[in-house]
Amino acid sequence: MIDSIGRTYRKASLLSSENWTKGWEVTALYSFTAVLIVFGLITLYSASSYDAQTHQLPDTYYFFRQLKGTGLGLIALIICSYMNYDIWRKLAWPILAVTWVLLIVLVLPGENTFAPEINGARRWIRIAGMTLQPSELAKVAIIVWTASLAVRKQNQFRSLRTGFLPFVIIWSAMMLPIAKEPDLMTALLVGSLGCLVLFMAGARVGHFIFVFMIGAPWLYFELNDGFRLERLKSFFGLSVDPAGAGYQVRQSLYALGSGGLTGVGFEQGRQKFGFLPEAHNDFIFAMIGEEWGFLGVVFTVVMYLVIVGLGFHIAAKASDLMGQLLAAGISSLIAMQAILHMAVGLDLFPTTGLALPFISYGRSNLLVSMACIGILISIARSPQRTRRGLRRARG
Repeated sequence: MIDSIGRTYRKASLLSSENWTKGWEVTALYSFTAVLIVFGLITLYSASSYDAQTHQLPDTYYFFRQLKGTGLGLIALIICSYMNYDIWRKLAWPILAVTWVLLIVLVLPGENTFAPEINGARRWIRIAGMTLQPSELAKVAIIVWTASLAVRKQNQFRSLRTGFLPFVIIWSAMMLPIAKEPDLMTALLVGSLGCLVLFMAGARVGHFIFVFMIGAPWLYFELNDGFRLERLKSFFGLSVDPAGAGYQVRQSLYALGSGGLTGVGFEQGRQKFGFLPEAHNDFIFAMIGEEWGFLGVVFTVVMYLVIVGLGFHIAAKASDLMGQLLAAGISSLIAMQAILHMAVGLDLFPTTGLALPFISYGRSNLLVSMACIGILISIARSPQRTRRGLRRARG
C-alpha cells in the first residue's frame, strides 16, 4: 500500500514538473529582461547626453559604455543560466572571500591607485582598465553564502550561538567596509538580504529582534554622520535649505510632476540640463516620469512586478531548498533596489544612491543584475534536468 502511494506521488510530481517546465518561465524572463534593458538604454541615452557633452565627450558616451556592459552582462546571463545552480553551494565561500578582500582594499588608507576617490567616496576598483564596484558583488555573494549555509544549518536555527551568530558575524564583516566607503544604504541592503534569506530558511524571529537591538547603537552613530543627518533632516522637513540636501529630491519631483500622462517626449526633458544631478543614475526614474509620463512610470513598475513575480514563482517551484532560497533572495534583491530607487525619486524615502536595476547607468550593477537573471533561469530549468536524470536512471 505504501509503495503504491509512493509510486502515485512520484508520478504526480513528475507530471507537475513536466507541466511547469515547458519553458514559459524561461522565455518570459528572457523577454521581459530584454525589454527592460532596451528601454533602459533608450532612457539612459536621453538622460546622459547633455551631461556627456558638458564634459567634452560625445553625446553617446554613457550609452555605448552601458551597451558594452550589456554585452558582458549577456555573457554572464547565458553562462549562469546553463550552470547547474547547485555549483553556487561550492563557490559560496570563495566568492564571499574574494568580495571581502576587494571591499577591504577600498577602505585601506592611502590606497588611491586601484581605489580612487570619486565624489567623496571610494566605491570603485580599477583593474586592467576596467572599473568594478565590489559592493554590487557583495549583494549576490551574501545571498549565495547565506543560502548555502542555511541549508546546512537547518537543525541548528533554534540556537542563537551556533545557528544564528555565525551568520551575523559574516554579515557584519561584509557590511562594515561598505559603510566606510561610505555607502551605508548598500551596507544595510546587504544585511537585509542576508536576513531575508535566513528568515525564509526558517530562522527564529526573536533572534532577528535581538541582533537588531544590538546593532541599533551602531546604526544611530552612522546616521548621525554629517551628510546622512542632513538628508534625514531634509526628508523629515527639518531643513528648509533649497540648495541643501533636499535639492535633488525637489528637482526629481519637478521632473515627475511635469511629465503628466504621456510625458514631454523623448529627449525633451529639461531637468537633465544641469538641474537634476545624476539624472542618468541615481534619479533616472525621475527622467522616465518626465519624458515618458505616468504611462512610462506604470510600464516600468509593471515590468519589475512581472520579473520579480516570476522569480518568486520559480522559487516556489524549485526542486530543493537551495534553489528556493537563491531564487527568493535574488528576487528580493531586484525588488528592494527598484522599490527604494523609485521611493527616493517620489520623496517617500531618504536619498540613498541606489541604482534602478537594468536601467540606471552602472556596468557593475547591470552585470550583476543580468547574472542574477541567469541564476533564476538555471533554477527554473532544474526540474527538467532532474526529470531527465530520473529517466536515465530508470534505464
